[in-house]
Amino acid sequence: MTLSRRHLIAAGASLPLAAPSLALAQAKEFRLGILTPNGHPWNRAAVKVGEDLKAATNGRLTLTVFHSGQLGNEAAMLQQMQSGALDMGWIMAAELGSRVPTIAAITAPYVVDSTPKIAKLVRDPVAMKLFDVLPRETGTIGLAWGITGMRAVFAAKDISKVADIRGMKLRINPTPVYRDFYQLLGAAPTPIPTPQVFDAMTNGQVDGLEADLEFSWNQRFDKVSKSILQMNAVFMPVIALVSGRVWQTVPAADRELITRTVKAALDQQIDELAGNEPKLVEQFKATGIPFRNADPKEAEAVVAEFDKIWLPKAPILADLRKAGAAL
Repeated sequence: MTLSRRHLIAAGASLPLAAPSLALAQAKEFRLGILTPNGHPWNRAAVKVGEDLKAATNGRLTLTVFHSGQLGNEAAMLQQMQSGALDMGWIMAAELGSRVPTIAAITAPYVVDSTPKIAKLVRDPVAMKLFDVLPRETGTIGLAWGITGMRAVFAAKDISKVADIRGMKLRINPTPVYRDFYQLLGAAPTPIPTPQVFDAMTNGQVDGLEADLEFSWNQRFDKVSKSILQMNAVFMPVIALVSGRVWQTVPAADRELITRTVKAALDQQIDELAGNEPKLVEQFKATGIPFRNADPKEAEAVVAEFDKIWLPKAPILADLRKAGAAL
């Protein structure tokens, strides 16, 4: 006899106690997509999530990490999560912020002015509140933040202050916040694919690039730079996302376990990155290239102009600035 959908629903309704326990016992292999390469701190954190979930559930829950954009770029991974074809994705605020101004607000200039403060900000309730818009805007659920450190300008000429950026052809991440900030500083933002940046600096296609210290050390951008200006203005976090469609099928106890495990792994990533930054600074200084810190006061007028553009689009920026000032 063939059971109709009505019969199946009725049968499920007659087992109110058994159904949750059966669902909880189901094995599940989650698939996670991420753009960064194998060995990157975010990737190591993702792998740790898989290891910890497997250990906590005796192998019932497992996680496979697809690194280096194996499942496509971040836009493609977001689309896959929206349809339920991909369980999880760790997506940078640059991609999300280009779609959702509320998310972009956390990358606004001088919300905080140091990497240790970044580590505190992303754990603050106001930063966690940014996730509230994700189900409606992207069909995903935000579980936790991961971070990079404060970003610096690596210049092919000697620069020592914010005003020196004016007129530079500067390679930046093409996210709208960065574009607006550096345009207001008088730079000509020039988006170039990451693999081409080193050559672009060498042949004069750009006058400099803007990136975080950890990535820049791994890429050895100091080799094509004559000075480094630590801006202490903007940073680029990542959000651990799960598909809203998939999340609805996961038992509540498993959702709690996954959320707790992801947050623990990314908390560790945050602490390790913040703790390692002084060492990175010393490594750059040891190269002999001038390493200077920008004075935030030099950018105050620019920040005021920036807020005129962004506060109407993302009112929560005001709350982020208050939270950052209190850290």
